[in-house]
Amino acid sequence: MKITVIGCYGGFPSKNEACSGYLVESGEHKVLIDCGSGVLSLIQNYVDINKIDAIILSHYHGDHISDIYCFQYEMAIAFAFGLRNKPLEIYAHKLNGKFQELNYKNFCVAKEINENTTLNFGKLNITFKWMNHEEPSLGMRLEENGKVLAYSGDTGWCDNIIKISQNADVFLCEASLLNEYVGKIQGHLSGGQAGKIASNSGVKELVLTHFPHFIDLNQLEKEAAQEYNGSILKAKKGLVLEL
Repeated sequence: MKITVIGCYGGFPSKNEACSGYLVESGEHKVLIDCGSGVLSLIQNYVDINKIDAIILSHYHGDHISDIYCFQYEMAIAFAFGLRNKPLEIYAHKLNGKFQELNYKNFCVAKEINENTTLNFGKLNITFKWMNHEEPSLGMRLEENGKVLAYSGDTGWCDNIIKISQNADVFLCEASLLNEYVGKIQGHLSGGQAGKIASNSGVKELVLTHFPHFIDLNQLEKEAAQEYNGSILKAKKGLVLEL
């Protein structure tokens, strides 16, 4: 399993960056996790977008889905020029009226996911748990040949984040806040909380992501390190993780 960070910012992308987007490759299969602002442009540095099998959305906030609509147009153009002949599958939960918007003519097809769903792409298996966020949001556990990538999506502290990250080889976890903001802003984690979850779950490597703006990201990492003594990385555009 190969993971490439396409974008790692929350809310809006910084200059020349993107919001949430993570390309997962397993054998010949290519799956994009989340598709926020800037992702469609940047992902073309790493993959032929017409080779992507599916997009999986954690939830419907703009910093996770806004480029879906441009992706739909790209699919239509790709079909017209003979660059693609099968619809793009877009997976998301149905607890939002935007689910139907994921369908686009014959080019994109919306498919429901929830806690009872298991997706299979060759040897890659993906399961889901509900997180703690103002918009219903799904965390994900991706497994291939005994290796595990856990992805928090957007969430505050909850039991399910411990479950999906249990003994993960890599835990891609949001770190939207400094510790001083815990309790003041709901539905997101601080760097310290991300570190504590990684420690409690026995994670082998913690990768912080979904970064805030106007905050020293090194401080997020320091706060995580106060709770977790394993390997910590800050996500960045183009970061590649191989399991």
